Amino acid sequence: MARYPVNGKVALVTGGMRGIGFETAKLLHARGASVAITDVDPDGIHRAVAEIGSDRALGLVSDVRVEDAVRAAVDQAVSRFGGLDIVIANAGIAPHPPRTFLSMEPEDFDRVLDVDLNGVVRTVRAALPQVVARGGHVVLISSIYAFTNGVLMTPYAAAKAAVEQLGRALRVELDHHGAGATVAYFGFVDTDMVSEAYSDPVVAKLDESIPRPLRKRIPPSTAARGIVDAIERRAARVILPRRWELLRLLRGVAGPGSDEFIRRHRQVQPLLRDVDAH
Repeated sequence: MARYPVNGKVALVTGGMRGIGFETAKLLHARGASVAITDVDPDGIHRAVAEIGSDRALGLVSDVRVEDAVRAAVDQAVSRFGGLDIVIANAGIAPHPPRTFLSMEPEDFDRVLDVDLNGVVRTVRAALPQVVARGGHVVLISSIYAFTNGVLMTPYAAAKAAVEQLGRALRVELDHHGAGATVAYFGFVDTDMVSEAYSDPVVAKLDESIPRPLRKRIPPSTAARGIVDAIERRAARVILPRRWELLRLLRGVAGPGSDEFIRRHRQVQPLLRDVDAH
């Protein structure tokens, strides 16, 4: 596909009041796009739009768990800006506190799936007619958990693996419409979600089973630049930090190997026994 400058385009970003979503909306705006930001907190949305500070920024209170709310947000963005070219399905949560599948409350597991998978589906479904009509672009935020072991994060990992498959299929299905799709895979980004997760001693201990070079965190602005650059290149994927790319490419071999490495790590099984016991 040819390059796709975002200048003059209209973008909708879910989960846009902070973190990766906000930084992506801000960068899109800086490159000339009009942006609609959705999230669940009215005050947070107001602050995000005020920081961008432009009539090309629109804040909308919308919960990706509610189909009608997602459709209403798309309709409002189209009404305000005259159409919608780009949708970034960014809204996501992680289980907190982290638990094994056995010990996690069913409602906690289901809530993560509802936001991280079903919320993405609802967002894409609502926006896709506009994206197709305007030859636009979809970005789906997956994760390195799409191809690494999801121990203690099973609903998050399951959702991100499914999102990857959705994005790959969309890229093929949208091509004859002149539209595109990108799957974004991020490692550890300095967001509130990651900070909250690492405040839990269970996650801090489990982190020691991850090779040190892969623990590197990147700022949300770096993730945002990767997303926007990928849109403008019509890239199939973006993966950051780049050191995770080799594991993605070698997932058929590295995946089973890393599963065994984690399973046999001296701290992991005692840790899981403690989690299950409590």
